[in-house]
Amino acid sequence: MKKRYWAILVLLSLVGLDWYIRAPDSRSRQLTSAIEAQASAKLKSYPYQFRVMKVNGETAVMSTPRNFDVPAFKALGVLYPEIATKNPNDPAFIAAEQLLGEVQSEARSIVLSQPGIKEVRWELDHDWLAAHHIEVPQR
Repeated sequence: MKKRYWAILVLLSLVGLDWYIRAPDSRSRQLTSAIEAQASAKLKSYPYQFRVMKVNGETAVMSTPRNFDVPAFKALGVLYPEIATKNPNDPAFIAAEQLLGEVQSEARSIVLSQPGIKEVRWELDHDWLAAHHIEVPQR
């Protein structure tokens, strides 16, 4: 009985530690709220919600569904399953890619307009990618 109690206690402690490490701090939540409050209708209706994951000094680390490891066509395939994302000449794909760039830029601008933030660094949103079954290559 004691072993089971200690195992449960250790498991709960590990879950709590993981939550504490991953949980955004109050500044990150404040900046994410600023994105939500100041977003245009286009950004508000976008299927991916950009957020501030953490703040390091004057740098906000923002989530993104794409980078060099996860090209835009993979994220766009989830966001817009009806378009031919593997054909870079498809007008719908080009429009979706441009829209992603526009809303990402808008979210970045909102964060940069907040006091104390001078730089934005993008970081892949591994949780979102995993939830949508997109594998991220290990470096």
